[in-house]
Amino acid sequence: MTPLTRRDLFSAGVFILAGAATVSTGTGPARAATSTGADSTGFHHGVASGDPLPDGVLLWTRVTPTLAAIPGSGAGPAVAVDWEVAEDSGFQHITARGQTPTGPERDHTVKVAVTGLNPGTSYWYRFRCAGVHSATGRTRTAPAAGARLDRLRMGVVSCANLQAGYFAAYRHLADRGDLDVVLHLGDYLYEYAPGEYQARDVVVRPHDPAIEMTTLEHYRRRHAQYKQDPDLQALHAAVGFIVTWDDHEFANDAWSGGAENHTEGVEGAWGARQAASQQAYAEWMPVRFEPSGQLYRRFSFGTLASVSMLDLRSYRSQQAASVADPSVSSPERTITGAAQMDWLLDGLSAATTQWKLVGNPVMIAPVRFPSTLSATQIGGVQTLLGTTTVDGVPYNVDQWDGYTADRSRVVGHLRDHAIMDAVFLTGDIHSGWACDLPADPLTYPTTGASVAAELVCTSVTSDNLDDILGVPARTVSVAVEEAFKTANPHIKYLDFDSHGYSVLDITPAAVTMDWYVLAERTNPASTSALSTSWQVLAGTRSVTERVGATRGAGL
Repeated sequence: MTPLTRRDLFSAGVFILAGAATVSTGTGPARAATSTGADSTGFHHGVASGDPLPDGVLLWTRVTPTLAAIPGSGAGPAVAVDWEVAEDSGFQHITARGQTPTGPERDHTVKVAVTGLNPGTSYWYRFRCAGVHSATGRTRTAPAAGARLDRLRMGVVSCANLQAGYFAAYRHLADRGDLDVVLHLGDYLYEYAPGEYQARDVVVRPHDPAIEMTTLEHYRRRHAQYKQDPDLQALHAAVGFIVTWDDHEFANDAWSGGAENHTEGVEGAWGARQAASQQAYAEWMPVRFEPSGQLYRRFSFGTLASVSMLDLRSYRSQQAASVADPSVSSPERTITGAAQMDWLLDGLSAATTQWKLVGNPVMIAPVRFPSTLSATQIGGVQTLLGTTTVDGVPYNVDQWDGYTADRSRVVGHLRDHAIMDAVFLTGDIHSGWACDLPADPLTYPTTGASVAAELVCTSVTSDNLDDILGVPARTVSVAVEEAFKTANPHIKYLDFDSHGYSVLDITPAAVTMDWYVLAERTNPASTSALSTSWQVLAGTRSVTERVGATRGAGL
């Protein structure tokens, strides 16, 4: 059975568009649908920081110097923006300051790589232009290279579709006040037009522009719309980000030469669209990346942990057409590209940190498709996972399952070099997973061993299995999850229904992920509660449930 693509589903369905009505949360000021426009000059898109180093951090903002200088317009003058970094929120003790130019050529965004800071230290920062100050942000440098840490705590998120709900997950993370950094594993924004991808059959907040983004103006406006979300602004202002992209920052199922959601010619040339999306990403994200540069990069936090952030879209071969395609296992096909693969393997074996964390946009653990599901269940899972099946064997063309030669290189390297304490942190798949990464998935766990662990966060808002099937949460999906775990002994935890965020605790003893789920993604005031907690104990290469986690602990 060949699954419908998302584009097929969108063109075949009839969708109800939600109006841009103001929504009252009942607990704070009313919120209206976001817009890229502004009725005044100043800083309308918040402040952000990212890519922390022991001696510095990257700062970001966007200024609107004139009413005409709206995102994507190409209008407005060149201006100078002042910035300052302080040891205190009142800016009485200034550590660093400077001035940087911006203008329409970079959509009036500002990025500053501040250096000369102290390691493992919190700082406050802000910007000023024409006498107007931005909001104040807080950030933190990485610990010194040889520092011994007792704990590191990260927020972990992916798949935040503005049309599918509100970003309450970001609000809850911002309110914690105990995070060292946030890992965003991709799908920070989505390319679709209103009516093409939303919350089941309702567009909660229509995208701007009201078409699928394909040009530089489109990508700039969409980034600007997302950056006006108050909960996303709050999280960026509260803590630094380490980001990578997945497909929707470009188009669905993107690869180096195209995408499933791109029609060559009708939607322009792929090379031009890819360049536009990368330029907007470089302008609008707090990341050490510029167009035509290298997004994959590595960060270290003392001797405790390193984080290798992968780029699994820029260099990958086109997804194979079916499971019967012999090219699935061809060493000529790649998901990483040769240079990035060498960089990843060298980093794993040469790491001087205990934990080797890998920011991995799509799942690396193999997934066998159960043969006991109903036709309805199979259709729903295929839509969610992008999976085809032949004789009960899974084939996910967009994940590492579709690039088995590359996965074998990673697994073999981990096994043959006896690398301990490697953990893959993954997004993309709109569901929560805790998995072992088996050396031989066909015989695991009877023979062979696990070489690493994988922890997958849920989506912030994007549709899950219950949404696709149109059923209440934790009903039909429960049986599907059990079938998947039975067919895949290395999958220890699976949640196909929840939206929310994860918190990752790293200590010398263990890496632990807590999954928090939202009560209702379409409610901007949604509460969240701890759903489950799984850990990777040092030296085990395997996931186990954390005993004593308090389920339902709300925020």
